[in-house]
Amino acid sequence: MAEPQDNHIDDYIEAVSKALALPVEEALRPAVRANLEVSLRLGRLVDEFALPDETEPAPIFTA
Repeated sequence: MAEPQDNHIDDYIEAVSKALALPVEEALRPAVRANLEVSLRLGRLVDEFALPDETEPAPIFTA
C-alpha cells in the first residue's frame, strides 16, 4: 500500500466529500485528516503482514 503524499490526502478528502455530497467544514478538516492518516497507517500494517501460503480463514468467528 503506497503512502499518499500530504497534498494527496487533502485532495482525497475533497474528492470523497464531493462524491458523497458530504461537506466537511474547514474547522473539522484537521481531525478528518488525522483520522485518515491513522487509518492508512493501520491499513498498511495489515497489508504488509506476511501470511504463509497454507493459511486459511477461520471457519467460525466469535467475539
